[in-house]
Amino acid sequence: MDFLKNKLAIVFYHLMVWTVLFSFPYLLSSGQNQAIQAVIVFSWIPLSFYVLIFYTNYFVFIERFLFTKKTILFLVSNAILIAFFILINNQIKEYFFQHIFIHKDKQGQFKPSRNLFIYIDILFFTVPLVFSVALKTTERWIKTEGERKEAMTIKLESELQHLKYQLQPHFFFNSLNNIYSLVDVSPEQAKQTIHSLSKLMRYLLYQTNNDKVSLSNEIQFITNYIELMKLRFTENTKIEYDFPVLKTDLQVAPLLFISLIENAFKHGVSASQETEIVFKMSVDGNRISFSIKNHNFPKTDSDKSGSGIGLQNMEKRLQLLYPGKHQFSTAVNDGFFTVNLALEI
Repeated sequence: MDFLKNKLAIVFYHLMVWTVLFSFPYLLSSGQNQAIQAVIVFSWIPLSFYVLIFYTNYFVFIERFLFTKKTILFLVSNAILIAFFILINNQIKEYFFQHIFIHKDKQGQFKPSRNLFIYIDILFFTVPLVFSVALKTTERWIKTEGERKEAMTIKLESELQHLKYQLQPHFFFNSLNNIYSLVDVSPEQAKQTIHSLSKLMRYLLYQTNNDKVSLSNEIQFITNYIELMKLRFTENTKIEYDFPVLKTDLQVAPLLFISLIENAFKHGVSASQETEIVFKMSVDGNRISFSIKNHNFPKTDSDKSGSGIGLQNMEKRLQLLYPGKHQFSTAVNDGFFTVNLALEI
């Protein structure tokens, strides 16, 4: 339906432009002692030829020749087409107004030569060609840009969906194992953990299908995620987080921070060394600032653990969702890997 509406709108705009162009010569000549034949010969007939040149290029020549890099064939075809219409146009003018091409009138005054009129015709008959190329090229660029953005959207959506489905079973079973180990040692903590896990899985299943989610819900999700992840590690791993309590809620893209948090757990924990991971978020008006600091233990190429979405894809997603409204940077200093993300919502 939208496609048909766009097509009808384009047809309407084209008709409106040509109606205005054909109306002006008649309206400007009304009230003068000028025959309608003059308007027809000097305005409407050339305009009709302009229409033919414009749409022959718009529908045929540009697609078949110019866009397929057959530039010489494109230029030759247009030269023949324009020359043909100029010839016909001048024949019509000569038939109705032969006296305008006489080089010398009865008083001996010289009038412009026929070559000058042909030169002017060439200029005017080239105008619809230029406009046709400009319009068609612009439309193609808009279409290509739209398709590129749509492809990026589909790719990122599939990556996000992949992240969700990979996160669910992997994280779910790890959490169940941790809960199982708590049942005998700390039954109350095991109950709380099951409750947190259920809320986390409910959020993944039902709320992340929307384009935007509540930031407070997203904060609660990543808080539950971090708390559950803490069960996997020993006291050698120090995990801290500082998230704001929002007075006014904001809307953000779902699972926007989780890949960064996963990355910190993936590359920031060592089985043999003391490690530290710090998450911090602040909100100032419509600006969200999120930072992570963790020890840096890069995985080898053979290690395929983690979601696989990667920091590179995170940047692509930010460019698509928040173009010109985000700052994203990473750095490694003194054995620590830091991430800083700022968003204008």
